[in-house]
Amino acid sequence: MKPSHKLFSSSTSSSTSFQPLDTTTSTTHQISSLINTPKWEHNKFLKPLVSHLSPEMVVEVIALESTNFENGVRFLKWVCKQSTYCYEIDSKFHLLELLVSMNLFKFAHKAIVFIINDCSGSTNGEEGIKKLISSLDGMSRKGFRLSFPSYCTLLMALAKLNMGLLAFRIYSKMVGDGFIPDFIVYKTMINALSKDGLIQGAEMFFCKVLRLGFVIDTHVYTSLVLGCCKVLDLKEAFRVFDIMSKEECIRPNFVTYSVLIHGLCEVGRLEAACWLKDDMSKNNCEPDVHTYTILVKGLCDAGSTQKAFGLLDEMVKKGCKPNCHTYTVLIDKLCEENRIGEANGMFRKMLKNRLFPGVVTYNAIINGYCKEGLVVSAFELLSIMEKRSCKPNIRTYNELIEGLCRIGKSYKAIWLLKRVVDNDLIPNTVTYNILLDGFCREGQLRMAFSIFHSMSSTGIKPDVVTFTTLIDGLWKQGKLEQANGLLGQMLVKGISPDVVTYTTLVDGHCKLGKIPHAFAIFDRMIEDECQPSSHTFNAFLDALEKEDKMLEKNSMFAKMLKHGLIPSVVTYTILIDGLCRAGDILSSFDVLKMMKRTGCAPNVYTYTVLIYGLCQNGRVDEAEVLLHSMSGLGVIPNHVTYTIIVKAHVRAGRLDRAFNTLCIMAKNGCEPNYRIYTACLKGLLVSDKTSQAEVASSMESLDSSPLSLHDSVSESLCMEDDIHLANALESSDGWYTDDVFKEADIKHAFKLRDEVESCSCSLSNLYNILIMGFCKEGKLVEVDQLVQDMLARGLFPTKAVCSCVIEHHCKHKKFSYCLDFFKKVVDYGVVPSFSAYYFVIRELRNEGKVQEVNRLVSDLLKHNGIEDEIIILPYLKLLLSEDEPDFCLDLLQRIEQLHHTETPII
Repeated sequence: MKPSHKLFSSSTSSSTSFQPLDTTTSTTHQISSLINTPKWEHNKFLKPLVSHLSPEMVVEVIALESTNFENGVRFLKWVCKQSTYCYEIDSKFHLLELLVSMNLFKFAHKAIVFIINDCSGSTNGEEGIKKLISSLDGMSRKGFRLSFPSYCTLLMALAKLNMGLLAFRIYSKMVGDGFIPDFIVYKTMINALSKDGLIQGAEMFFCKVLRLGFVIDTHVYTSLVLGCCKVLDLKEAFRVFDIMSKEECIRPNFVTYSVLIHGLCEVGRLEAACWLKDDMSKNNCEPDVHTYTILVKGLCDAGSTQKAFGLLDEMVKKGCKPNCHTYTVLIDKLCEENRIGEANGMFRKMLKNRLFPGVVTYNAIINGYCKEGLVVSAFELLSIMEKRSCKPNIRTYNELIEGLCRIGKSYKAIWLLKRVVDNDLIPNTVTYNILLDGFCREGQLRMAFSIFHSMSSTGIKPDVVTFTTLIDGLWKQGKLEQANGLLGQMLVKGISPDVVTYTTLVDGHCKLGKIPHAFAIFDRMIEDECQPSSHTFNAFLDALEKEDKMLEKNSMFAKMLKHGLIPSVVTYTILIDGLCRAGDILSSFDVLKMMKRTGCAPNVYTYTVLIYGLCQNGRVDEAEVLLHSMSGLGVIPNHVTYTIIVKAHVRAGRLDRAFNTLCIMAKNGCEPNYRIYTACLKGLLVSDKTSQAEVASSMESLDSSPLSLHDSVSESLCMEDDIHLANALESSDGWYTDDVFKEADIKHAFKLRDEVESCSCSLSNLYNILIMGFCKEGKLVEVDQLVQDMLARGLFPTKAVCSCVIEHHCKHKKFSYCLDFFKKVVDYGVVPSFSAYYFVIRELRNEGKVQEVNRLVSDLLKHNGIEDEIIILPYLKLLLSEDEPDFCLDLLQRIEQLHHTETPII
């Protein structure tokens, strides 16, 4: 529909004809005249007059309406939505104070109720209510007293906002002013205190209600149940519930059941919660959408996603329609599990059911897209939000900024700050911390410190995470003096370093061989009464072990026990690793026994360290026996464990046993990784050598790059779980630096393919590894042959492999190949990553090939499922543009200036 250009019309929106205003009449009198006409809210002359009406002038108008109270109240409510000066909450407080100062108390009481309701319904209602109470305290010192209805409304708002302690203070003031509470006030107080977990206070009011002879209703009992659940006293909650159930005139309702179900979910008793939901139906109290959503969230939090979806199906079958919150919980969980396709399907189903997602739902799915690196789709959602008048909040932009940093586009993330400011939002500490982390991970410390200094200029206080992120970035570049200096700055600003900060510094000094400095930091940590964690001690143990300082290591281990810390599995694994490296296998098995005695169960990495130690000491057969016994010990070997055995067999020239290990892996459902395949490829290269001297030389070169397990363990010291430890193990000994792909050719690759196929292992993974390896060496002929062979077998390269192939062909200006490659993989159902498109589009643009660029941009949008190209094009242009560090610095300066102006300058 085209917009009308008829801005002026002879007809009016009001049925009342109005003559041009007399300029000699004051504005307030003109407004007073207007609001005494029929349908005055729609009068076209009134809105321009009040759009910039100050609180002082509003009060003057209300004073003129003192004889027409109802109309004055109507105007008061209406003008607060129309006047740009009265719209903000602080202006409303000022308006209230003016009403009191002019003795317009009847209007003031109405304004108080209006402001209370306004605050309790807003997102920052708690802050608004606190400001209102502070303002009321000031007015009470001048003789103004709240009315009974105002007190009641205020107490209800405080109960709604879970502000029980403040509600009790207001209640005491109310009694002090001579008002006698009624049953509704007592009910409100019981509810307010219960919601805040102040169960003793709630029981005190409950006893008062009983003494006064009021009839206890379901609402009061439900509040007490809620209070008990808040403090996780489920036994007492069920006792109150049983009392309710036995009363003839009081029965638990769906709210009571929902509160109890939520309490059970909070303590992990999901089976009992599901049973209680079924019990509801038996007692003729059907669960509503709120009850089901509580259970769905409880199941999702416990990792039972499938059961949560089963509950959703049950809900729909019973005619209970899921709401936005129900869908949001499920979408958030699917995104957390990296099931973005299903999350997107759930999002579309939500829209199909005519449920309009709010900012929380959008944020959940934007976060899911960003975690998967699908930034184009994430930005499309941002555009859709804006198009549907769902205003993004600062968390929306924080998710997008983190998504850009995750794919190495931190400079683009800086640009996104412009959008934050354009939407009248202010970047917060989390925003800056995300940017700092992104630039530090990219090694861009200069930019990271520019952001850090910008924080102070904008009045945003850095926190402990800010400093810890920078300290971590500095030591990783060997800048320990600056890291120590930053610790000093932190203390000057009154920010106490936490255990992560100190451990980061300790670990950095240890890894760089500055152990005395690490001990000095440790002493400072103790002085500051910051309790070290097991990770802190693990850093020392690992460093001391590297330098063979056994006495110091034993002393540190004893100190760890003295601090009351139980050695973790990582601690014991470090000790076992040190003994294995020293060749003391017997003592390492003694430590294993000690672990079991102390109740610290060895994990797969503990056994992997032992297997590695046995192999390094030439005891490969014993290592293989230990490998096969792991399953019986309740520990499943992983790809790292198998890698050590395969390398040991290849090193010994026993290729048949190496491939036999691959067969065992496949049988146990463990996929061989790149280290295994590169070791096997090396073995095939060696077998092609004819000279024994060449064989020995080749074997020595294989020995020169063993799996660096010791370094891997130290890298994992500050990591909490085994997944991180596995990643650390994989990250050591970079496979692409091995010279195997320099020597190998397509013949060796296909020979390995045949061996792997005979072991029933996945060929797809092998192809991806081989293609990446040859890409890194620039052997594009082998890459092309492997890609063709892969596609011919109906297998598809991963997005990372596609990006690698594209990048290397772009460097050699083989644009036709890149475009053909895109077409091939897309035809096979594989959508290349944004990075792959970025490489080609950037190079084609530099070559001036506009037509090809436009076509590729169109494909990028189409294959990412972008429905409305127009709304995403501005963001796509940004993402595909070159990084502009100077522009980013300028933007930071402009954001700093924003804090010294009244309106955004960007």
